Amino acid sequence: MKTRIKPTKINIVTLGCSKNLVDSEHLMKQLQMNDLSVSHNSNDPTEVAVINTCGFIADAKQESIDTILQYLEAKKAGLVKAVYVMGCLSQRYKKELSAEMTEVDGYYGVNDIPLIIKDLGAKYKKELVGERLQTTPKHFAYLKISEGCDRTCSFCAIPLIRGKHKSKPVEEVIHEAKLLVKNGVKELILIAQDLTYYGLDLYNERRLPQLLNELADIPGLEWIRLHYTYPTDFPFELLEVIRNRKNICNYIDIPLQHISAPVLKAMRRWSSPNQVESLISKIRAEIPNVSFRTTLIVGFPNETREDFEKLLEFVKKTKFDRLGVFTYSHEEDTRAHRLEDNVDEQTKNDRMEELMEVQEQISLELNQEKIGKVFKTLIDREEGDFFVGRTEYDSPEVDNEVLILKENNQCKIGEFYHIRVTSASAFDLNGVVDK
Repeated sequence: MKTRIKPTKINIVTLGCSKNLVDSEHLMKQLQMNDLSVSHNSNDPTEVAVINTCGFIADAKQESIDTILQYLEAKKAGLVKAVYVMGCLSQRYKKELSAEMTEVDGYYGVNDIPLIIKDLGAKYKKELVGERLQTTPKHFAYLKISEGCDRTCSFCAIPLIRGKHKSKPVEEVIHEAKLLVKNGVKELILIAQDLTYYGLDLYNERRLPQLLNELADIPGLEWIRLHYTYPTDFPFELLEVIRNRKNICNYIDIPLQHISAPVLKAMRRWSSPNQVESLISKIRAEIPNVSFRTTLIVGFPNETREDFEKLLEFVKKTKFDRLGVFTYSHEEDTRAHRLEDNVDEQTKNDRMEELMEVQEQISLELNQEKIGKVFKTLIDREEGDFFVGRTEYDSPEVDNEVLILKENNQCKIGEFYHIRVTSASAFDLNGVVDK
């Protein structure tokens, strides 16, 4: 039975990527300013649960469905009064979900925050645009500069879910950034489906370099980090901005996906292997101490062992600082779904593990080269006997961390320290405060 109540306690449950997290933070601020009590990913009793779902790949979809079912069981047991579902899964499969899980009190798409607020008995406040109730540690935040994507990658369902690329106006981005810095944020992580496309829809030109310069001028903003830059038609003027502005991290994330020409073509990536390798060389020449992060997909339809061997050799030769690997997920309504999903799951997983074993050795060698060197480090948290931080070459949750033994080292969360590396493993550095 569907319920319409005006709750006093609402728990927002966020699944999926940092873009979803930003959406949840905006929703939470709106609810808070309507005098509602709001929690995030809480296990405490609450009147209403709002689940912000992910619908990108099979594993994420299953996690979202399992979470919805978990909260419906809680509703049946009287632990929550109502369950609402929003986000990517709801956007993409609203009809199917509504038919299968009728006990859910409301389904909402990715752009339906005002409607959710209304159905919760509150009022959407336009004057709060850009304001958020931050869920990350106080010293860093994600800053979404656009929605959607105009790319036509054959494996990707994001354009089906989030729509065409839509940039936020520069003034809105700067306004939101200044609010975050005013509230104590020292590091902003720029996110979008494709950062490099920023501005084309609004200004008929790519405006990411100009936007970065304006962000870099904000007093108190010590680190700016770039996530999700697309390789094709990469705006090389961006490299000069990164090189010249001291508070823009020497870190760049470019999801390359593959290196075999037939696979790249089937993926509709529009870059040849030579173009990909030339791009990497140019970036490293322009920013010699850059930390290069990429993601790859294994098990795409018709990927042969030969294709995979080329990918292995590419990774061995290129020595990425950071690397993530996904197994191919056969997604409905994408162009690749017309192809036969003919690489079995065992082979996909074996290839992923083989690739990550290579990357683990590369990461170990690169980390060992850092022993004895000093790095500016931002302390994220305390964990057991350690302070845990990151250098400018590492993004939260996905990259390496720096472990500083509390004994004889006094650090404060959210502050910067110069840390001398004393030892290294494949994915962590150990260090001491450099006196």
